Amino acid sequence: MADPKKKAEEKGLIDTFRTSENPGIAFAREILWVVAVVAGIALVLYLASGTWPAVVTIESESMVPHMNVGDLVFVVGADRYGALQTWETGRDTGYLKFGDYGDVLIYSPNGAQGSLIPGLGSGVHPIIHRAMGATAEGTGIPVYYYFYMGRSSPSRYLPVTVNDNTWLLEDGTIIARIENGIIVPDKENITPEDGYIIISDQLSKNGGYLTKGDNNVRSDQGSYLSRRELGVIQPVKPEWVVGKALFAIPLLGYIPLNIIPVAIILILLMVLWEYYQRRKSDGPGKKGPKKRK
Repeated sequence: MADPKKKAEEKGLIDTFRTSENPGIAFAREILWVVAVVAGIALVLYLASGTWPAVVTIESESMVPHMNVGDLVFVVGADRYGALQTWETGRDTGYLKFGDYGDVLIYSPNGAQGSLIPGLGSGVHPIIHRAMGATAEGTGIPVYYYFYMGRSSPSRYLPVTVNDNTWLLEDGTIIARIENGIIVPDKENITPEDGYIIISDQLSKNGGYLTKGDNNVRSDQGSYLSRRELGVIQPVKPEWVVGKALFAIPLLGYIPLNIIPVAIILILLMVLWEYYQRRKSDGPGKKGPKKRK
């Protein structure tokens, strides 16, 4: 049988923690309450999304105009609420997400580890870009180009070949030239309706998805990561996919973007609130004993 005396002592400790007006205990009680609420919200989000983290913040302009810096994006598993769609399959089925065909993926480039919380952790941050298509292992990496980034979306991507630093369509139309290593589009022959696909000389090390920021000229695969020792971005393996974007709330993402100063402000507010409550409990207008004349 349980020791009644021990149970009474435990109950006494719990009651003391719940009701104590000691500043240190009161502050610990507030911190514990905040942690419990945050943990509860995190659990609900995880159960609804099927992945973690269930929310991420847009940190760059690579998805403008469909996603903007400071947007808080809700993330779900890749096959949650329907199979993952690329731009290519979405165009055929009419599936639209965030203003264009196909799903927007959150993925770890080359499987590199990194924190999804801005300002915390190290490594390479996951990328939030649209799934364009897929390719097989050991093939030349297809690279998507669109010269009207951020202004509109193409209705098709046309195959392009490179001949003597000249980009040519199948009918021989010149759509761009490479001058001093820079791609210069031919403004007379390109239109907002068309994007272009070039097969890179770089071979894919694995099969997977091809991705592109809506506000970027070219797709990700075949370009170098910011940490060059990690090499060229390869097609995205399914296991590198964190999830897909479900919906976004503007501006709310500025909170996690500034998580450290926000945390400091919240702690200061909690301290000030506890101080205010203690002063209030002393009673208004209380004065010390009057001195005799």
